[in-house]
Amino acid sequence: MRRRTVLRAFGWGIGGTVVLGGGGFGAYYLSARRNTVGKVSFDTPLSIPALARSRRGASGARVFTLGIQPGETRFKDGKPTRTWGVNGVYLGPTIRARRGERVEFVVRNGLGEATSLHWHGMHLPAVMDGGPHQTVAPGGTWEPRWTIDQPAATLWYHPHLHGSTADHTYRGLAGLFIVDDERAEALGLPSEYGVDDVPMIVQDRSFDADQQFAQREPLAGSLGVIGDEILVNGTIGPYVDVTTRLVRLRLLNGSNARLYHFGFSDDRRFSLVATDGGLLAAPWETDRLYLSPGERAEIVVAFAPGERVELRSYPAEHGGVLGRLDGFDDRLDICQFRAAGSLSGDATVPAVLGVAPDLAGEAVAQERSFLLASNQINGRPMAMDRIDFGVREGTVEVWEVTNDNGYLHNFHVHDVQFQVLTVDGGSPEPPLRGWKDTVLLVQGRRYRLAMRFRGHTDPNMPYMYHCHLLAHEDNGMMGQFVVLGEGEQVGVPPGRHRHP
Repeated sequence: MRRRTVLRAFGWGIGGTVVLGGGGFGAYYLSARRNTVGKVSFDTPLSIPALARSRRGASGARVFTLGIQPGETRFKDGKPTRTWGVNGVYLGPTIRARRGERVEFVVRNGLGEATSLHWHGMHLPAVMDGGPHQTVAPGGTWEPRWTIDQPAATLWYHPHLHGSTADHTYRGLAGLFIVDDERAEALGLPSEYGVDDVPMIVQDRSFDADQQFAQREPLAGSLGVIGDEILVNGTIGPYVDVTTRLVRLRLLNGSNARLYHFGFSDDRRFSLVATDGGLLAAPWETDRLYLSPGERAEIVVAFAPGERVELRSYPAEHGGVLGRLDGFDDRLDICQFRAAGSLSGDATVPAVLGVAPDLAGEAVAQERSFLLASNQINGRPMAMDRIDFGVREGTVEVWEVTNDNGYLHNFHVHDVQFQVLTVDGGSPEPPLRGWKDTVLLVQGRRYRLAMRFRGHTDPNMPYMYHCHLLAHEDNGMMGQFVVLGEGEQVGVPPGRHRHP
């Protein structure tokens, strides 16, 4: 009903007919498409986030200190923009650790309000997850610790406090978390950080007349804030000097709501080598790649000496009736690559990369269905004091997830990487055949996701599952589950008291 109400309020006809009479919304709609192709100067070198420093703690763990702080960033000429950052004024350092390594963090909140840091894509105890139950008070310190227990992958961290995730992320709190392992290193993929292995946190932002972030939502949009400027690692109009024949790009859609449809200006093909949870079984050659908010991808691109080419976002097909207002018709120049006159390196993309997800033949302990609509999941909004269900440790479950209200959604599950078994009963497309923790939900399609829950049991401290369009998450499109050990039952979440 909400969608029809929006359409009627602004003079839309049911069935996709737009009533343009009287100006106003009609003029706004027609001007909503943004095209920056050929209009970006590309006059600033791409900023590369520093690698986070660490020390060896008394327990032998690597200890990282992360200070969340306010500051100012000069994105453009004129006034600086008020921003937040981690160990800096905007975004945060890239954390890098190895599989099997023990890590500890000292997270200090220097803001005037509570916030959190969630380790998106990480398998770890729920109490260390950095979700809504692990907020850090102003001036407070949080010290999570765990052992890295998953394959090499590009993960990330960002705030995850209930009701304010969109605001805190938009202000600048985010960074990459790269996990390394020997298997991935042995493949010989481009690996020199910031040279031929380039992190790219892609975000959209809007600025007001005073150069401050403007978190305005579209007049009748559905997704949240859609910005009209593209930043990569906090850089507007970035370029990369290419010195090697092959370059690996670690792409993160770090936007609150915008869907990116990545491709190059000359339609060159590239190799998708990894998704959220790590390496694909084999590279996939393509010239286009969708990433919804929170998703990551590693691609390898070949360059020729002396050429220049732009990474772009092309129009997308999943926008629905209001898609233009949510950026689905936009054509955006993102970053320019400038190849040197001679290029070094003899790296190749191996025909075999990782191990394909293998849950399709496993015994399924439980099947569950999730319907996303009206800022709710299965008809209920998020409640901090309600654990929706428990899963049994060591078992495999299959979750069928459907987007059923005409707007874009995606689906993220904490603690696990899942296998997309089928989409509407058919085999998933190649980008969905690796391990995933976040998946784009095209309207009306049924996604069957298989996941194994291993270790880290806790009947009281929940993990989250939710839409990763941050306004949707904040408005209630989220739920909670716990992982149960043998004989355990669903308990009581923090802050709620058990009554007789």
